[in-house]
Amino acid sequence: MPRGDKSSYSDKQKRQAEHIEEGYEHRDVGSKEAERRAWATVNKETGGGKKSGSGRGTPENHEPSKRGGRIGGPRGGKASARRPAAARSRSAKKAAATRKRHAVKRSGARKTRRKK
Repeated sequence: MPRGDKSSYSDKQKRQAEHIEEGYEHRDVGSKEAERRAWATVNKETGGGKKSGSGRGTPENHEPSKRGGRIGGPRGGKASARRPAAARSRSAKKAAATRKRHAVKRSGARKTRRKK
């Protein structure tokens, strides 16, 4: 089976991918990128192509669909998504440094409390 062959997917999975792809195209994502994201979402949700055999069913995880390709979490992130990758990276580094600083402060506060 060549790479990218969709024959091992069920009809339901193909419909899901088609629907997800349309959603991405509606959001002005290119057709090839929309197709790539759609199949990635279907794979993440259903665990890949259909598999034969009894007891092979696993519950579907719909969390990837809920995220919908947004950057910055399930609720919003549009402002973050509009910014270039370099700006998001800079912001993430700044946030990580702040968390590190606060963690050091908190661990110092714990040590002083224990001495009492």
